[in-house]
Amino acid sequence: MAVEIKNSCIIKPAKPTCEGVFPFTDWDQTGMITHIPTVYFYKPSEDWIASSKSIMNTLKESLSHVLVHFYPLAGRVKWIGKGRLELVCNSMGVELIEAESNGKLSDLGDFASQTHQFHDLLPFVNYDKFEELPLIIGQVTFFQCGGICLGVTISHLVADGQSALHFMREWARLARGETLQEAPYINHNILRAQGMKKVQNPYDRHSELRSPPLIIGKENNREERLKPTGVKILPLDKDQVKTLKSQANREPNNHKDRPYSRYEVVAAHVWRTSCKARKHLDNQPTCLGFSIDVRSRLHPPLPPKFFGNAILDVVAPTNAGDVTGQPLSDTCAKIREALDKVDDDYVWSNIEFFYNQPDLTPFQDLHGRMLNNGVDGPYYGNPNIGVISWLTLPIYGLDFGWGKEVYMGPGTHDYDGDCLILPGSTNDGSVKVALCLQLAHMDAFKKHFYEDVCL
Repeated sequence: MAVEIKNSCIIKPAKPTCEGVFPFTDWDQTGMITHIPTVYFYKPSEDWIASSKSIMNTLKESLSHVLVHFYPLAGRVKWIGKGRLELVCNSMGVELIEAESNGKLSDLGDFASQTHQFHDLLPFVNYDKFEELPLIIGQVTFFQCGGICLGVTISHLVADGQSALHFMREWARLARGETLQEAPYINHNILRAQGMKKVQNPYDRHSELRSPPLIIGKENNREERLKPTGVKILPLDKDQVKTLKSQANREPNNHKDRPYSRYEVVAAHVWRTSCKARKHLDNQPTCLGFSIDVRSRLHPPLPPKFFGNAILDVVAPTNAGDVTGQPLSDTCAKIREALDKVDDDYVWSNIEFFYNQPDLTPFQDLHGRMLNNGVDGPYYGNPNIGVISWLTLPIYGLDFGWGKEVYMGPGTHDYDGDCLILPGSTNDGSVKVALCLQLAHMDAFKKHFYEDVCL
């Protein structure tokens, strides 16, 4: 399926906005500081007729107006040394690309099995010109059948999942001719460290700050990083999820008053499956990394519609033998333990830790994956796994005026151990597990993934 770029333009805010240099929080500048890609596919009804020109005009106009409210996204970032950056709010705008495909939506089948074809439906992000990059780049691809794909990449420096989806939903609302529903709350200082005393023994308390485990006998993870990977989207229907939850919650555990959640049991199942597929030794250290939205865990909670990054990376560590040999409830308990320790004090001690770092480079994903050929920086591939939840995000029902999407999902990702858990599109309790894994382990993963649901 060939895709041809027809046009590209820069969209600036429709009205003057706040300008100046905005400080990033140290949190903004750690972890994933690349653009996060998502794709939306639409199949307009037969009675909905509009030319690609009018569609693009609608998207451009609504985008210019929504940027007035989400003005940080129209700026640029600037390196200021020692791995630190600042946000320059200068209304330089975002990029919107128009493209055409010689294919049809039907060529993509169920979409989930064709993620390798999403690459050309997403805008290319050139990190060689980091400081010139728009913080949002969108690509609208028109198919021969009248179908549409909107591929969007949004800088994780400026927005986490909640904030990015807030922007997308308000953009769609304006495109439909409606008014803004909820303005973002923009105040990066609210999560900035206050220069409190240096955190004592941070690596003891915050396991997420330590380097992830290596394969036993290896001095680094460079060999693992270079192995070829593949992507699969594996669905679990509501009955399979119910089976996992029943299995975990009927086994002996210390959390009878709070049954394990859908995320906890599916993440534990993914972790168990990855250890089996990779054939780890029982004494192989392994960890599961995930992110927690701390908006409601702070005291007082962050204001509604806080715009920025308010997620904390957390790690649950153990040995592979405990994951594969103990009941699923035990693995759920390790995840629950990591979740429960994240309170207001824990969040602020994490913020203060990064505030006191002379250089944030070792904690940034961009350097490891883009600048240094993938041989440095954080790595949650073999023997580890990162399982991120989109279960509570409003990811479905994005309507720009031509109906809701027929498929929404993550863009391409080729980083071993990357895993997303998405809700089923009908919100019936089912899930979809989007997984990137080394090719050598993918078949075994799929086998254990479904067989172990029936244990």
